[in-house]
Amino acid sequence: MQINQSNERAASCDQKQNSTQHPGQTTKINQEQADRNHEKTALRLYLLGLVLFLGAWLIKTPSPWLNDIGFVLATLTAGYHVMLEGFGETISDSRRQKRFAPNIHILMTLAAVGAILIGSFEEAALLILIFAGAHFLEEYAEGKSKREITKLLKMNPTEARLVQADGTTKIVPVAELAIGDQVQVLNGGQVPTDGRILSGTTAIDEASITGESIPKEKTVGDEVFGSTINGNGTFLMTVTKDSSETVFAKILQLVDQSQNNLTKAATKIKKIEPIYVQAVLYLFPLVILAGALLLGWSWSLSLYRGMVFLISASPCALAASAVPATLSGISNLAKKGVLFKGGAYLANLSDLQAICFDKTGTLTAGKPVVTDAEFFGLTEPEQQHLLAVVTAMEKSANHPLATAIVTKFADQVPALPISASNQVGEGLTATYQQVTYQIAKPSVFPTVSATISQRQAQLAQAGKTVVYLAQNHQVVGLLALMDVPNQNSQAAIAYFKRQHVHTTMITGDAQATGQAVAQQLQIDSVVANVLPEDKSSIIAQQKAQYGLVGMVGDGVNDAPALVKADVGIAMGDGTDVAIDVADVVLMQNDLSKLSYAHRTSKRLNRVVYQNMIFSMIVVLLLVTLNFMGQMDIALGVIAHEGSTLVVILNGLRLLIPSRIKA
Repeated sequence: MQINQSNERAASCDQKQNSTQHPGQTTKINQEQADRNHEKTALRLYLLGLVLFLGAWLIKTPSPWLNDIGFVLATLTAGYHVMLEGFGETISDSRRQKRFAPNIHILMTLAAVGAILIGSFEEAALLILIFAGAHFLEEYAEGKSKREITKLLKMNPTEARLVQADGTTKIVPVAELAIGDQVQVLNGGQVPTDGRILSGTTAIDEASITGESIPKEKTVGDEVFGSTINGNGTFLMTVTKDSSETVFAKILQLVDQSQNNLTKAATKIKKIEPIYVQAVLYLFPLVILAGALLLGWSWSLSLYRGMVFLISASPCALAASAVPATLSGISNLAKKGVLFKGGAYLANLSDLQAICFDKTGTLTAGKPVVTDAEFFGLTEPEQQHLLAVVTAMEKSANHPLATAIVTKFADQVPALPISASNQVGEGLTATYQQVTYQIAKPSVFPTVSATISQRQAQLAQAGKTVVYLAQNHQVVGLLALMDVPNQNSQAAIAYFKRQHVHTTMITGDAQATGQAVAQQLQIDSVVANVLPEDKSSIIAQQKAQYGLVGMVGDGVNDAPALVKADVGIAMGDGTDVAIDVADVVLMQNDLSKLSYAHRTSKRLNRVVYQNMIFSMIVVLLLVTLNFMGQMDIALGVIAHEGSTLVVILNGLRLLIPSRIKA
């Protein structure tokens, strides 16, 4: 997706926008810039430390103390940010919580300092290098998750062509637009903000909002979304939303939510981390004393074993068990157009016992299609002629059934010069070649043959809408239409049934219509004739009956149910209501994305449990070997910090798309 402004122009406009932002927003931007600068400095120093370590390790100088200085410098440079976060965050967290709240960073800092004090310079450097490297890997996972969602920022419009009172246009920052302003959008340009077309027609690429690759036709009265790309037409639009309330802006709010809302496992780990670190720090002097007084070790050996214990018992791998994996899963799904508002919702998705689906626009396409065309007493040429007349008549109508009929037959029959009139109580009528044609609902024709009446009843029982086709007031054919399941629904329902998740369809349609769709999809149960305000109580009933329940809807009339469900999933299609109320947003109305998310959720939970079990086994093994005298600092550093890298890399596997069909 290309942006039509030059870099210089965009930068200039960004400066203008920043000047109009709220002070709190400006402070946040400045803080984010400071954080990025700090990360760059830390990475440069880490690379310098890596070079110093390799130099000291590979180059054997005549004076060993020169190598030791190299290792110490490597420890200080590579561990700069580790030490800073260790002491800085421990002090700030302790002040905020009004109790001693150490973190893993200070534990690693103390271990490195202790190793230097007992002369293990190389091991100290190795410890910091591996720990800091693991820390950078964690930050990569977090940054990857942010980038997959916020890469949309590259498409964030910065300027708009504001139409002034005298009809001229003026280039202004998007932040200066107000609701009601009129904006001109040129061919190939970006739509600057959400609005409605006043004049002109075009096709707009809405991939940045909906993920749909095919441009959507737009004309007067249609909604347009900020950041989308205009096609060949030029149009005039009126602004309908403040720049901070656009669909695009709401998508970007998901970034902070997805980073801060962690899984239950990650939350528990974060809570126990300071307690665990405190326990290790308190046990450290006891291990030294026990070694010298109870186990008969020399004081120097006891101090050495204490240092190995400090390294071995550190919960580095445990702390990295959940967060990198969770953020990797969120990142993976963001690339697929599935946006989660937090890791907790992703983890919960695999535990659903039941899932409810709105019918229209969720399980179905949301618009009718012609499913049956039947004729009575007509030859094949007469049938084709009738279809040509009906199609020509419907071209002048604008209701959904007309669109479905024209879409079905327009390419199959010749175009005829017919104009039709819509008369109340008679349906659509037209005269062509001295014959009167009529398209109307069955109630307009009180007397028809038993064959036609029976067939109409059968189709209606199957949930279809039937219209009669008449010549000179005599019914000679019928068309049946239905909002049919979309192509991805059946596979998604079959997937959840294989996972033993109970499926329910909730619809405001009649029972017959609902049952017809449910039978095609093989859904477990149907609740029909439901008003929007009743959907929430249905979710409550399902929760009482099954346990953890999900709700999938279009995010507008399903909003109360989406909120009530344990996991609310909105078929977003660019609607801001969906993004507001749901826990998960499918940027395309594609239920196969939900199946993929469920598989990813199961993978996430497996990976987290694997990591937690593996990390604790490694700690127990290393501590045991240390007391048995079979562990030294170098081996402890490699095994312990190596396990941390293994845990993080195992979590990063979730960045790889799943190919397994469950």
